[in-house]
Amino acid sequence: MTKYIQQYDPEVYEALKWEEKRLKEWINLIPSENYTYPEVLEMLGTVFNDKYSEWYPGRRYYGGNEFTDKVETLAIERAKKIFRAEHANVQSLSGSPMNQAAYLALLEPGDTVLAMDLSHGGHLTHGAPVSHMGKIFNFIRYKTNPDNGWKIDFEKLMELAKKVKPKLVLCGYTSYPRDYDYSDFKKIADEVWALTMADVSHIWGLIAAGVMANPLDYGFDVMTTTTHKTLRGPRWGMILCKKEHAKKIDKSVFPGLQWGPHMHTIASLAAALNRALKPEFKIRGQQVLDNSKALAARLMELWAKLITDGTDNHMIVVNTVESFEIDGTVAEETLEKVWITVNKQIIPDDPNPPLRPSGIRLGTPAITSRGLKEEQAALIWEIMYEALSNHENEAKLAELKEKIKNLWSEFPLDYDKLK
Repeated sequence: MTKYIQQYDPEVYEALKWEEKRLKEWINLIPSENYTYPEVLEMLGTVFNDKYSEWYPGRRYYGGNEFTDKVETLAIERAKKIFRAEHANVQSLSGSPMNQAAYLALLEPGDTVLAMDLSHGGHLTHGAPVSHMGKIFNFIRYKTNPDNGWKIDFEKLMELAKKVKPKLVLCGYTSYPRDYDYSDFKKIADEVWALTMADVSHIWGLIAAGVMANPLDYGFDVMTTTTHKTLRGPRWGMILCKKEHAKKIDKSVFPGLQWGPHMHTIASLAAALNRALKPEFKIRGQQVLDNSKALAARLMELWAKLITDGTDNHMIVVNTVESFEIDGTVAEETLEKVWITVNKQIIPDDPNPPLRPSGIRLGTPAITSRGLKEEQAALIWEIMYEALSNHENEAKLAELKEKIKNLWSEFPLDYDKLK
């Protein structure tokens, strides 16, 4: 439906046109981004945008919600089926409000929460001092162990939990390239009579595909997630929980934190969840993992230093200072010259500031959606390594960009054909 924006706002249309061109021509290795399904994009531009639907299906404040009730119920039931959840709330406006709603439902101001340190892989919404939640609740941050490949030391975490006695044990990450044994967290929480919460925003699609562990299978109280990234849905948030927490969670989302849900986005989420129920979704999830492990193995063969010395999920964090003697910002800017998109990334206990960190973060969801497998992925890694090793050689970078253009021409971006 771009004919209307082209007619009435050519400036916005021009930005849209160039963004579409960038998406088609550049290789996207940002692990939190992906290409969504065409039906998701369709639903985001429908008349569901025009409807107010406060409260929940069957008990709305406004009339005329017969069909919004239908799509929200579809999203709820599909989410519960995929994740074997007792309850699902699909109204959170995004990842940050989603986690805020969960904290405010389960905790009182001043309660203690154990959460992963930001530089060691955690997220801003997990109680970083600059966040509002970090001011309301007492977040105690645990770290990874440098003597064990920067993995979590659960013996030390148990000691910390016994010392601070948290009300909530929170796990989840934004730059931790390993899977969890959720039973370790559950054991710690049970020892100190704490609740358990997992933010699986990055790996939700891989859990849905059955290729990574599901916290709910280990008895977790709450699981939160955004719905884009590996799920390939809209930019949205969702909370799944035990039935005993359902009323508190629902009241915390509405009316506690937000008002009218965005029904066009909930409808698009229902469409994305329908995809996750298909057999081919499992195949694609496994390919995301296979590509990621191939990337990690090839980079380590080329003597790049990876945080956690490998990966169990869709992402890899590279220490660019140790590997190439450049910081993450220089690495990001260098790769953009050869049409590869990554993001600069802090590493554990990073001595450098956040906007000039010591690493970059890579991921395989988007290239997998474009159809790449291990063989083509290996070539990308080699080009990337060569670019970072020659970051001041403009002639070499121009040559490498041509290689990327030639490779990407074999995998055209056609939303009608995205599987």
